[in-house]
Amino acid sequence: MTAPFEEGGKMMIAGRVELRESEKSSVHFFTEENGKWILLQDAPVFALQDPFMTKIGGELIIGGVETFPHPKNKDLLGWRTILRKGDKIASLKEFVAGPDGMKDLRVVELSDGSIGMFTRPQGKKGGRGKNGFKRLLTLADITIQEIENTPLLEQFTDEEWGGVNEAQLLSNGMIGVLGHIAKFDERGHRHYYPMVFMLNPKTGASSEMKIIAERGNFQKGPSKRPDLKDVVFSGGIIRNSDGTAYLYAGTSDAEAQKITIPDPFLPYETKELNI
Repeated sequence: MTAPFEEGGKMMIAGRVELRESEKSSVHFFTEENGKWILLQDAPVFALQDPFMTKIGGELIIGGVETFPHPKNKDLLGWRTILRKGDKIASLKEFVAGPDGMKDLRVVELSDGSIGMFTRPQGKKGGRGKNGFKRLLTLADITIQEIENTPLLEQFTDEEWGGVNEAQLLSNGMIGVLGHIAKFDERGHRHYYPMVFMLNPKTGASSEMKIIAERGNFQKGPSKRPDLKDVVFSGGIIRNSDGTAYLYAGTSDAEAQKITIPDPFLPYETKELNI
């Protein structure tokens, strides 16, 4: 799920909905009423996984992962990242379809109005999945070629993978990045952890990653499969004025939860731009 965002005086979230035994997902919108999240009636439904949101140039951007039959193996699924934009949920229109095989494509508006773009190739260039970053002048400059030519950040070992879930512009012009880092254990079970890092959009240099939570910090609950029990998939962060933050995340590929943590971006706002 995403972190909450405001539309028309109400708080909204976009959430992934699917059957427990299926990868066929859809993104629905929910609104908060009396402390509960209620399905937003008459809102569009998108055939996507892992929704994310940001705002650029005053427009709402909602994205997610689109799955489709694998072109070479009928027993597998292919995937790509889709971005939609509009002035409100009801007017969202697709404007970017990322390269086949790439999840975790994200964008953020920078202090000068340009665009920061994070990519996550796999395979020959990215192994199990490595982050990349590039600055673009406008959203219209996002193309398959620009995405595929984005340089990688030096972050993960070859046995790890990860991705960017949300990027926020900080008060000093830096980018605060919420992501995830993951690995397999000897049984083939997955372990996912929410992490953060800071990136200088002028130089592309980034700080070390920091894990900010683990599955045990959330309420106990069901798991979609036994190998997904120790999974926390970052959704978004809402920063509070008291030095805390709300971390929204999917847990064990089965539930959505929120916890309160120390604001992980606050220390980055005292850093200089020379990293």
